[in-house]
Amino acid sequence: MASTFHGLETARRSLFTTQSALNTTGHNIANANTVGYSRQVVNMQATRPIDAIGYSKSAAAGQLGTGVEANSITRIRERFLDNQFRNENKSHGNFSVQLDTLSKLEGIVNEPSDTGFRTVISNFWNSWSDLSKNPENADGRKVVMEQTMAMVDAFNYTAKQLTDLKSDLTENVDINVKTVNSLTNNIAQLNEEIRRIEGLGDHANDLRDQRDLLTDQLSGLVDIRVVETGMGYNINMGGIQLVEGGNRTEIDAATIEGVVASGELTSGTIYGTIHARDRFVDGYIKELDKLVDTMANGEFEVTLPKGSVLPDGTVLNGVTYSGANRTLTEDTTVTVKGLNGLHQLGYNIAGEQGGLPFFTDSAGGTAGLTAGSIRLNPAIAANSNLISTSMRITQNADGSETVVNGNNTLAVLFSQMRDARFDFDPGTGESKNTVDAYFRSVVGQLGVQAAEATRMQTNQQIVVDQVNSRRQSVSGVSLDEEMSNMIRFQHAYNAAARNMTMIDETLDRVINGMGRVGI
Repeated sequence: MASTFHGLETARRSLFTTQSALNTTGHNIANANTVGYSRQVVNMQATRPIDAIGYSKSAAAGQLGTGVEANSITRIRERFLDNQFRNENKSHGNFSVQLDTLSKLEGIVNEPSDTGFRTVISNFWNSWSDLSKNPENADGRKVVMEQTMAMVDAFNYTAKQLTDLKSDLTENVDINVKTVNSLTNNIAQLNEEIRRIEGLGDHANDLRDQRDLLTDQLSGLVDIRVVETGMGYNINMGGIQLVEGGNRTEIDAATIEGVVASGELTSGTIYGTIHARDRFVDGYIKELDKLVDTMANGEFEVTLPKGSVLPDGTVLNGVTYSGANRTLTEDTTVTVKGLNGLHQLGYNIAGEQGGLPFFTDSAGGTAGLTAGSIRLNPAIAANSNLISTSMRITQNADGSETVVNGNNTLAVLFSQMRDARFDFDPGTGESKNTVDAYFRSVVGQLGVQAAEATRMQTNQQIVVDQVNSRRQSVSGVSLDEEMSNMIRFQHAYNAAARNMTMIDETLDRVINGMGRVGI
């Protein structure tokens, strides 16, 4: 038969078990707003019953229950949703950084606007148009000089902004790589700690939550694959084993660059940063450099009017103009190498034959000009009289030549260059376009890329939020549910306590009241 104190032990077990449940409920409520926390539950089971003792079959009731016990405290977590979240989170990180970079590029380019490139380029053409109306006017020449310098400054400043943005993205890669190393180090340490604790038979719930949170953060930075083994999480990135149990591999920016270049890393914030830097920022630096160099040195066709006198030794379309054949007897269409080549076909007000290159770099060179290096020729910047406007000369009695300063042929040609079709990709035969049209195509491309990045980032944000919402519905703490549990466990605890009081009173009667009759 059961012990006299059997009911007391049953009540004790109930008190301890419900107290564990109440403590766990309080832990859940305390961490309701903790990022990465998974709600925990106490797993209860009935303790082993007592069999009635007898030679064959006792008359006493058999399988007498002995109460309840908490055999474990576990967290509620669904690994499938974790993997799904990490797969979507890496794409979200990629599109977010691309959208951020393209938004900054739109701010740098600042088009369409009244203060952007198209405005300063248009002012440059307009200044030549104004000068053509009065080519001998000193103020007109200074306006051309100032508008040219304004345009050049705009190119220089934008190039600097793009270069700075590229440097910032490179630095951001270095910072994120350090973050990856810090996360993998912490995950490896948690692997060891979790293995030690769970080796003793317990569940390291809070440590597992910390490890999963770090893994989620890592998934936003790089494309990872997570496999759980007896040693903990093994995390692989593009063929590199970042974490294996308690061991981890430290990486650097060069390693990341190599993995991206090999095509093994195709998502995550770091990939998006490198992709945005190399495709978008570097791409627009090259587009701007092409625009500048083509404008200064690119080939285009121009019709020189009849009566124009070319500087001695000029070579156009394979023909050398010298001596008597310098004067064109009819309108002649020729190919000229950029505004530099066009400017060298005329004469300046100082009477010099053969103008200077209009654009140079800081060292005075004209080849391979970029948006960052282009300058107005320093000689012209120092003396606006060196701006060529005339293409006519007169022969003097002594055989010398005098420039017709009032002639505006070259100034007119310059003002018409806004409609000239420059060859932006020599040899392709399909790349001729005006400067304005080419720049508009660049701006249009930027707008399309930004719109696409916005669409992809928005869609990906929705997917990530949906997956995270499903994960929170499983693992998140519901205060309403926890309050219900608290009331339920509190009633169970009170009932167990009342049961123990009842048994105590019963035992008190047995111990202190029985056998005392007549005393």
